[in-house]
Amino acid sequence: MQSQNLERKTVKVALLVYQHMLATSLTLPLEMLRAGEAFALRHSNSAANLSIQLVGESNKKIASRAGLAIYPDVTVEHADVPDIVIVPSLWRNPRPVLRQNPQLIAWLAERWQQGSTLIGVGTGICFLAESGLLDNHSATTHWHYVEQFQRDYPKVLLKPDFFITQSERIYCAASLNALADIVVHLIHQQYGRSAAQHVERNFSHEIRKPYEEQRYLEGAVDRHPDELIAQIQFWMRTNLASSATLADVAEQFGISQRTFTRRFKAATGTRATEFWQQLKINAAKELLSSSNLTIQEIADMVGYQDQGHLTRLFKHALGSTPTEYRAMVRKKLFS
Repeated sequence: MQSQNLERKTVKVALLVYQHMLATSLTLPLEMLRAGEAFALRHSNSAANLSIQLVGESNKKIASRAGLAIYPDVTVEHADVPDIVIVPSLWRNPRPVLRQNPQLIAWLAERWQQGSTLIGVGTGICFLAESGLLDNHSATTHWHYVEQFQRDYPKVLLKPDFFITQSERIYCAASLNALADIVVHLIHQQYGRSAAQHVERNFSHEIRKPYEEQRYLEGAVDRHPDELIAQIQFWMRTNLASSATLADVAEQFGISQRTFTRRFKAATGTRATEFWQQLKINAAKELLSSSNLTIQEIADMVGYQDQGHLTRLFKHALGSTPTEYRAMVRKKLFS
């Protein structure tokens, strides 16, 4: 019999701290990650531990815009090599802060080379740009600093229309809400869907679009060169009310169902059934939040004649029924 005291995996997280940082972009991910860890540990003795460090240029007290005093746990010279680094946003023009923290900028570049995942928030993304890590890669930033960012970092492929971008192991979040979505995504990766849903319900229970739907993923088009599958995906998006089976779809596009299934998974990394089902659920979510249609009417509009089938899918995917989801999301809608 194996020992019950096996050493658990530790996930190391570093949060950079510096003058004029937006305290919320430090405390929000920290508390969300701790909530995900606590949920996971309640359900599994083998869930990973979080080791979190606040990393500063020096040991001096950090004065945040909120008036909170923040003290670094370690300086860059003594910090652990983290799995994840979060670079908080700034309340004011980032240029003076960047000049005051050259060691943090160099440290970020070193951590990237050692395999860390980097997450920049709002104007904190300028730390990543200053390091050169974003040159010729996609990024986004706070809307107020888009023009200045473009002038300061012309080599960065700025995507101002996206709240989230992902370029390999570098994530950029244009806002605190976008940061919350990235953190939920990371919790899903580390602790599973149930933990991610638990954190999302507790921290942002209006339930925004999932991370995968709203982010710009650099290179995604290049990794999906199958034009026929792209055509089928477009057909699926524009025919959500169809009750056609996958065999019907395959026949319509002139390939066997077996070939269709294989090529779809190879091109997208997702099974065709899961892809189409998620499209339908997302459409139902929009209708539930923005219309007064009945659940049966919404089920018909997304291709499910049986209201109970839609309810079962909702319960499995979101942990709530369509009726519960509507009540939850409308608490956050203001007329």
